[in-house]
Formats: sequence, C-alpha cells, structure tokens
Amino acid sequence: MNSIGLVEVKNVSKGIVVTDEMLKSAGIVLISSGSVCPGKFVTIVGELSAIHAAVDRAELIAEDALIDKFVIGNLGDNVFEAICGTADVKEKKAFGIVETFTAASAIQAADAAVKAGDIELIEVRVARGLGGKCFVSMTGDVADVKAGVEAGARIATEQGVLINTEVIANPHPELWEAVL
Repeated sequence: MNSIGLVEVKNVSKGIVVTDEMLKSAGIVLISSGSVCPGKFVTIVGELSAIHAAVDRAELIAEDALIDKFVIGNLGDNVFEAICGTADVKEKKAFGIVETFTAASAIQAADAAVKAGDIELIEVRVARGLGGKCFVSMTGDVADVKAGVEAGARIATEQGVLINTEVIANPHPELWEAVL
C-alpha cells in the first residue's frame, strides 16, 4: 500500500460514526480503526483515488472532535509495515526515535524520515499503551538516522506536537532485544 489517509478524533463514539461515514462515502480500504489512549479514536484508510473524499467527509462529520488528519499519496518505503508492526529489521545499526503527541504526526514523521535518509523503520507506535503519545523508531547508519530523526522532528515541531528525539550511535545488544 503506498497511499494512506488518517483521521484522529477526541472520542470513541464520534470516531465510530466518522469511520462508518468514511467507509460509506468512498471506495476505500480500511487498514486500521480503533480506540487509542487516552480515549481517542484513530482510523487509517487506503486507496488514493478515494482517500481525499473519505477524509473530507470525516472532517465534516467529526466537527470539533477532530484532532488531526492527513492524506499521503506516496508513502515512503516500509512505513505501512512499521505501522502494522510487520517491519523486518535486517541490520541493527544506530537507533533513532521521534516521540509525538498525535498519531497523524507520528506517521507523517515516519514518512519524512524514510524520505530523508537510508533508514529502516522499526516501528510506528500509535498511542496504544502510551497515554496518547506516539513514537517512530528507526535504524541505519548514524548520519542517515540523524537525518531521518531531524526530518521527522521537523514535521512534529511544525505541528506543535514534538515531545522528544534521540539518536544512539551504537546501541547495546540488550537494548535491541528490548526494542525489537
């Protein structure tokens, strides 16, 4: 899948209604939909030709419950797999992380990171078990990881939702066991 749209709303009940309307409004593929901490609801859909119409419909229905939304038409390599938790890390090198307050910003940060440097995404964790926070983790050569983290941080900073970033040039082997 190389195109996705996301809608993040403040509450579960509105999120369910928004998701239903999105699915009814356009020929989209439901990738993920559900509640996330702290009581928010995130829906991720695919199929570019119809995503814009579905996200526009969601924005209309969500009204003041809308937290964030986006459409990415040319999703960077490995972003979809990292969102789904199926990314396959081939080589453990430097480690980088971008932590944000919204699901949308985390996915956009991941997309910017893979387009900025030759990195492998490890995971895009979207507000599950994190009190509403999200993070993107990555590996690669130090310079590429720094470039990826900087690009992701720039997106989150522009949106006012950056929490923190870190780069570890040479992670301890036991750290890899913990994060993979």
